[in-house]
Amino acid sequence: VQLQASGGGLVQAGESLTLSCKYSGFGFDDFAIGWFRQAPGKEREGVSCISESYGGIYYLDSVKGRFTISIDRAKNTVYLQMNSLKPEDTAVYYCGNVRILCSNYEHLYHDWGQGTLVTVSS
Repeated sequence: VQLQASGGGLVQAGESLTLSCKYSGFGFDDFAIGWFRQAPGKEREGVSCISESYGGIYYLDSVKGRFTISIDRAKNTVYLQMNSLKPEDTAVYYCGNVRILCSNYEHLYHDWGQGTLVTVSS
């Protein structure tokens, strides 16, 4: 099982970034994939999650309307389109897989990709 997150970078407030999470070694029918982030000095928080088999999509309140999660099954990749970025979005972003349904509980996630750093300057 492998998840590989990429796409982070340094942007200015108001700009956009798209993160990618390429997965392998498991079937998306049995798992959901979530994005978490961890800012310096803060706990990791769930940002977004997609469970295509059950039609479930979740967004953290503070990113609703700005972030969009999607999946390209042909490429085994989940994307997180982040628009109108704010300095408070600055964090290391991680993707992970969880059995069947989306969850905000980290301990339910089976595997994690390495983080990708997003820095938003004001």
